[in-house]
Amino acid sequence: MELIGERQIAASRQSVWQALNDPEILMACIPGCSELTGNPEDGFSAVVTQKVGPVKATFKGAVSLSNVVPLTSYTITGEGKGGAAGFAKGGADVTLSDVDGGTLLTYEVEARVGGKLAQIGSRLVDGFAKKMADKFFANFQIALEGPPEETDEPEAAKKGWIKRLVGKKD
Repeated sequence: MELIGERQIAASRQSVWQALNDPEILMACIPGCSELTGNPEDGFSAVVTQKVGPVKATFKGAVSLSNVVPLTSYTITGEGKGGAAGFAKGGADVTLSDVDGGTLLTYEVEARVGGKLAQIGSRLVDGFAKKMADKFFANFQIALEGPPEETDEPEAAKKGWIKRLVGKKD
């Protein structure tokens, strides 16, 4: 499965880069993430619980960064095992560039699944992967810009990180 997308974020490239390397922000933005530890240099360990069709699993895995060009790009690679549900492997090339009003974040994602997840059908898995990527990048954008006034706050906001990041008090 491959997915290509972009987000224009109303924040400096420096701010976006720092957020992409901050485990607290990443944890708040990853749907279903209950734990993310580590650092960009040594890699991260993550625990994520998700339901794909009839299969619900908690994935424990490792995430590493490579091809790092500070303030410009990196490749993020991860692998998670969900017990009987199977496994998920993937990576994304993330690139930042300056645009009027902020930073353009582009991404190219490639992912594979195995076990029960692979048995539920590629159309369902591909749709789920696209939804997860969209949710992550929407949460990430809101973490940097703040929530739009007319919409409900996403999952990351419920975790309390967005209010801290945009300077609002509880």
